[in-house]
Amino acid sequence: MSNSVFIAILIILLLAWYLSFSATRLDRCHHRVETSWEHLDALLQRRAALALEIARNSDLDPATEMILTSSAYQSREANIGDREDAETSLSESLKFLHHSALQGEITISVGLINELTTLTDKIRTAIAIHLEAISAVRNLRQKLVFRFFHLAGRAKWPEKYHFEDDEL
Repeated sequence: MSNSVFIAILIILLLAWYLSFSATRLDRCHHRVETSWEHLDALLQRRAALALEIARNSDLDPATEMILTSSAYQSREANIGDREDAETSLSESLKFLHHSALQGEITISVGLINELTTLTDKIRTAIAIHLEAISAVRNLRQKLVFRFFHLAGRAKWPEKYHFEDDEL
């Protein structure tokens, strides 16, 4: 076996290893997007449940209670396409209630307010993690080697939802 054949085989093996390594890295990044979304989704579902608990256990006027309950149910039951508007609506309702409770206009249990504050902080963190994961996948997929060798396969581009930009 001549040196040029040996070098060619070595280069092909190194290229195959690099492509396999890169594809695995991209797959791990896609998995990270999925798991970060699942965690965020669980927190958003908990927030909707907490909103329903606040609506039932506070001295809200009937109109405010109905708006909060409606927003919470829409958030829990909406499909992903309609979820953006539902989550934004729930965020606005909860911000209004939190502000009203701080002003003393309505009475909400201190425990519920503290739980809402803690949950909101967790959601902010989960959103930041999810957006960072999306950014990592997009940056990888834009590189020439990933596009040329079609290393993403049939995986969809990760989506960013506009409610992730809401100020909670």
